Amino acid sequence: MQIGIDSFVAAVPDTLTGENLGSADRLSHLLDEIECADRVGLDVFGIGEHHRAEFLDSAPETILAAATVRTKRIRLTSAVTVLSANDPVRIFQQFATIDLLSRGRAEMIVGRGSFVEAFPLFGLDLADYDSLFASKLELLLKIRENTHVHWGGEHRPPLTGQAVYPRPYQRSLPIWLGVGGTPASFARAGTLGLPLMVAIIGGEPSRFRPLIDLYREAGRRAGHPLDRLKVGIHALGYVADTDQQAADEFFPGYARSFTEIGKERGWPPITRRQFEALLEPEGALLVGDPRTVADKILSVSEALGGIERLSFQMSIASLPHAKRLHAIELLGAKVAPAVREHSLAVSTAEE
Repeated sequence: MQIGIDSFVAAVPDTLTGENLGSADRLSHLLDEIECADRVGLDVFGIGEHHRAEFLDSAPETILAAATVRTKRIRLTSAVTVLSANDPVRIFQQFATIDLLSRGRAEMIVGRGSFVEAFPLFGLDLADYDSLFASKLELLLKIRENTHVHWGGEHRPPLTGQAVYPRPYQRSLPIWLGVGGTPASFARAGTLGLPLMVAIIGGEPSRFRPLIDLYREAGRRAGHPLDRLKVGIHALGYVADTDQQAADEFFPGYARSFTEIGKERGWPPITRRQFEALLEPEGALLVGDPRTVADKILSVSEALGGIERLSFQMSIASLPHAKRLHAIELLGAKVAPAVREHSLAVSTAEE
């Protein structure tokens, strides 16, 4: 199983220190964290895409390009690219360039996004939410398979054989489909044979098992081999030296972020009791010491019928830079090896 990190590059004061760094310093720290993740042996680092004041990730491709010169092995991906609000031609060109710069380490996760600011910002109609995504995904996949593209559809002028350059370093640029909880999205990923990245930020991860089964069944019916139907999880998490320390450090920023989002979506303020419930073995938060977190990753994987990737999202908690670096080091030195060792033992036993 691959272990990685996703960041939304939060631009709000650190909840533990109150320090409010400037945007340039935040981005500098982010590159340090990506370099650290590469050095300690994590598998992947993803950058989200938002168009809000509290995040600095509106241009994830630029950040990923900068990361190529600071890293040697780690895969670099979006988390997610809001494809509905982008031109598939430009997105492919940008990620193909990242792939060339990194010599084959680029990926993208495409989705519709959990916020809607991109629609009015780029002159799009929210009523076209799904048709925009479906049409642009079709074109993106067509571009991946063909240098000269023939395509016609909604929301964009047709292509009549124009060439799309550059081509990526990898033979086929990996494209994952990022989903929330809509059954149609899971089925679409399976039918297309795309690897699936599921955002699980609350409740019990096991409740996603029927949807993941739907994905796998749709893929099987479409004739895709099982090894192509990969499942990844984007989860909120944080690792510290002890369970108590991890919970106490993660909670303030987590509560602030979700309380603010709740004001927009009608949720009540987050309480410590709700947070503690999500720390339980069946809960969605991967927060604790290395052993606790590794055990929970394996439990989540088992509940979902096996997963190929787990990406931690801890930037939502607005932790100090030193705390994030230490968490990354613990993930690379203790969590990832424990998960890989267990996965290898299971694989060997099954052979």
